[in-house]
Amino acid sequence: MRKTPIALTASLTALALGLSACGGGGDDEDSSEESSEAVTVEHNLGTTEIPAAEDGELDIVALGWSDAEVALALGHEPIAVMDWLGFGEENHGVGPWAADLVEGEPTVIERADGEIDYEEIQALNPDLILNVNSDYDEATYERLSEIAPTVAGPEGAENFNPGWENQTELIAQALGEAEAGEELVAETQDRIEEVASEHSDFEGVEAVTGSKFGEAYGLSASGDLRWDLMEDLGFTMYGPAADLAPEDDFYADVSQEQVDVFDAEVAVLFPIGYTLEDLEDDDLLSSLDVVSEDRAVLLDPEEDLVQAFSAGSPLSIEVVLDELPDRLQEAVDNGQE
Repeated sequence: MRKTPIALTASLTALALGLSACGGGGDDEDSSEESSEAVTVEHNLGTTEIPAAEDGELDIVALGWSDAEVALALGHEPIAVMDWLGFGEENHGVGPWAADLVEGEPTVIERADGEIDYEEIQALNPDLILNVNSDYDEATYERLSEIAPTVAGPEGAENFNPGWENQTELIAQALGEAEAGEELVAETQDRIEEVASEHSDFEGVEAVTGSKFGEAYGLSASGDLRWDLMEDLGFTMYGPAADLAPEDDFYADVSQEQVDVFDAEVAVLFPIGYTLEDLEDDDLLSSLDVVSEDRAVLLDPEEDLVQAFSAGSPLSIEVVLDELPDRLQEAVDNGQE
């Protein structure tokens, strides 16, 4: 389903009020003409030609992490969505911050952790498959390309590590919305810079973001929005954490013996598969100064903020910028007392 492309204001939450280009007029016609032309997109697994849809509406299957949210932010509603974060049918497989942009009833594909039901996708008869934020498996790409034109990740991207800016711009190109994609990225960057300037105390503070899951923990590294956004707000990675962070991955396993890597000036910690109470009751984490001195922001998995922090789309970034900085400021202030 095709919607009119949007131009975001400084606050992306204005999207819920409607699309700025709605209604008749020359702008709509120009936009429709632009998006109805065939486009060619280069990505890390090849070059994909996307023919113009006969009725001007591309039937899109969004398989990559948050690919559907990016498409929605650009005014395009997928016919199917891979539900990576378990948002469910009620949210159409996307975060609550994006669900209001869905007018139809897209097929919600349950997360399969690498297993794709190709027959299900074939039955949807898509015009375009977005697999931009994914594991970039060549066999998967080739099989999907037999079904429909498929776009993988930005050139040079590591698995599940395209960077939200590159992901947004590549999806925009595939949808014939390159200019709108650049605008979306620029306005989101402006919003990040605005928040950073409002919290100048963040500059140079050593921090980490990490999770409790399974039998141990995980550290967010460069390429993970949860760390990248912290860095954009002025924080620097805590030395021991930086030493542990891999150069070619956005994530590092942290054993129980390595839990000190979280003992930075400020830490943002969240549970995966656990409750907030489990996180608070973790003896190893509780032993860290950053936790005992109230310099840690412990996120509740029941909050939208946790999922927004993980989703990494322009729409979810706005949620994080609305809700996290004040809590970070409190943690920084506690460290200065």
